[in-house]
Amino acid sequence: MALKVELRPHERIIVGNCVITNTDQRARLLIDGDNVPILRERDILTPETANTPAKLVYLAVQLMYISPDPQTQHGTYFNLVRDIVTAVPSSWPIIEGINNNILNGDLYRALKDARKLIAYEEKLRDQYAAAHPKVEADKADVSSAA
Repeated sequence: MALKVELRPHERIIVGNCVITNTDQRARLLIDGDNVPILRERDILTPETANTPAKLVYLAVQLMYISPDPQTQHGTYFNLVRDIVTAVPSSWPIIEGINNNILNGDLYRALKDARKLIAYEEKLRDQYAAAHPKVEADKADVSSAA
């Protein structure tokens, strides 16, 4: 079954190992193929934008997804996951889902689960900020002074 994708002007998409950039008008694509990795620009993280532990996990899974040899990222991924589970044991159910999808070869679903990990991390950060407003204010003061 083909995938229908509509691209906004200048939006990029990864299809296989190619980056496709749209022109200055909306475009509709019909992509037909088996096991071809496809990522829209909004779902792509770069090393620069992967600025939290959960986003680094997402980046590692993303690299597995688009790589012809996903196992090259396994070491990085499992080191990151070990660190997260050690720091935040409550993240284990989400990470277990990501792991199961990776082991089953369903890297697209692993990416979707990695998004859940990012959302969970943001929720924990928000809860911490609400419970510790002075600490967050101090961090803002330090970063603005730098």
